[in-house]
Amino acid sequence: MTGQLQPTGGARVEALGISAAYGRNQVLDSVRFTVAAGGWLAIIGPNGSGKSTLLRSVLGLQRHEGQVRIDGVPAAGMPRRDRARLLAYAPQLPVVPEGISTRDYVALGRTPHRPLLAAPRAIDRAIVDDVMRRLELEPLGDRLVATLSGGEQQRAVLARALAQRPRVLFLDEPTASLDLGHAQQVLDLLDRLRREEGLTVVSTLHDLTLAGQYADRLMLLAAGRVAAEGTPDQVLTPAALAAHYGARAAVVTGPDGLAVLPVRG
Repeated sequence: MTGQLQPTGGARVEALGISAAYGRNQVLDSVRFTVAAGGWLAIIGPNGSGKSTLLRSVLGLQRHEGQVRIDGVPAAGMPRRDRARLLAYAPQLPVVPEGISTRDYVALGRTPHRPLLAAPRAIDRAIVDDVMRRLELEPLGDRLVATLSGGEQQRAVLARALAQRPRVLFLDEPTASLDLGHAQQVLDLLDRLRREEGLTVVSTLHDLTLAGQYADRLMLLAAGRVAAEGTPDQVLTPAALAAHYGARAAVVTGPDGLAVLPVRG
């Protein structure tokens, strides 16, 4: 660790009875979960199960019922600037602005920590440099972020979120556009920050093997409800994969956790 990218310690996240709908279509039905400070909860489930809607609801970006508490404090009553210092979000499909360089885009993550209209300080520049180095974005610093590939943009979005130095990081499919090497690089960095600095991570993950190897707890959503929650070995079972994914799969234990292997019919 260089000392530049140090979160101030993670926060406990509680979601209490989260329900959400799009018109008459009920997407989430009384979802509850708790993530301890410094924990990593991976939300898994088949397509359309409500994973992204749940993240957006917890962040206050989607209309919902229920309550979210951060270290016991209702998130709905927090001033916006305080929430931005505490929580960061990297969406799966970001809308990136035109005409801004990758470095300046990542630097937007420092906005909640600066006085209004103030220029970037030395500490802001140091944090941006550090996170860009960690995510191998330095060669792309002067490129317009809108011209980057999908995977490069995804790393830039994550870099912006990490530059906030949040206590809780929410990630929607952080490896979706990444090749295997960059996916491992991103997840290794998150795991290191969580273990060494206490960052709390809440993510959705499509890749069940990565979920089983990096997260310490999993929550399986199915049709907007919690179908299973617990440690990876409690949630990732052949029976659960058959019931909720319609999949034939074996779950094996490797040197770094569980791996889900499809079984030919």
